[in-house]
Amino acid sequence: MKNNTIIIGIAGASASGKSLLANTIVRELGSDQVVVISEDAYYKDQRDMPFEERQKINYDHPDAIEHSLLVKNLQQLQAGGSVEIPMYNYNIHAREKTTRQVGKHTIIVLEGILLFVDPKLRKMMDIRIYMDAPLDICLIRRLKRDMLERGRSLDSVLEQYLATVRPMYLQFIEPSKRYADIIVPRGGENRIAIEMIKAKMRELLNSVAK
Repeated sequence: MKNNTIIIGIAGASASGKSLLANTIVRELGSDQVVVISEDAYYKDQRDMPFEERQKINYDHPDAIEHSLLVKNLQQLQAGGSVEIPMYNYNIHAREKTTRQVGKHTIIVLEGILLFVDPKLRKMMDIRIYMDAPLDICLIRRLKRDMLERGRSLDSVLEQYLATVRPMYLQFIEPSKRYADIIVPRGGENRIAIEMIKAKMRELLNSVAK
């Protein structure tokens, strides 16, 4: 059977606008043939580990993410099947017991910081987009997000940023920019980029429908 599933990857620094870009494009396309999957959902399940130990994990390192399961799920989706996507709880640093069912979509939009680091994932992507936002802007957005949405303190966010977020960005994420087909500056509100990507996705949807 011919594989008509198109996979678009959106990578970049934490709080660079990946989720905003992905969700804006999908919402404005208004097609049930397009779905967003977040790499964050595949953080390894650490429920058996004490909470204090979970807090010490470097969540910005590739080893913190179960990319093998993500690859397996994508292969199942490409084969026309449905999968159960994990649901991750940032407040407790563990997966929820419930999952999210995804299946039979023409375009899968993946978004996550370390997507381009994994060779198997890169090979599966038809289009690779890198969000190129300044680190100071990313830090401000991360502070707002983590404090308002995830109940974090200012000190804990800054401590994590200095200990792992910035070093791992320099070691893994920024170098992966060379694998991108498209580089988007100024974050997820870049309307020119949004319109261009939407136009390409409409073209892909139409070509698959024929």
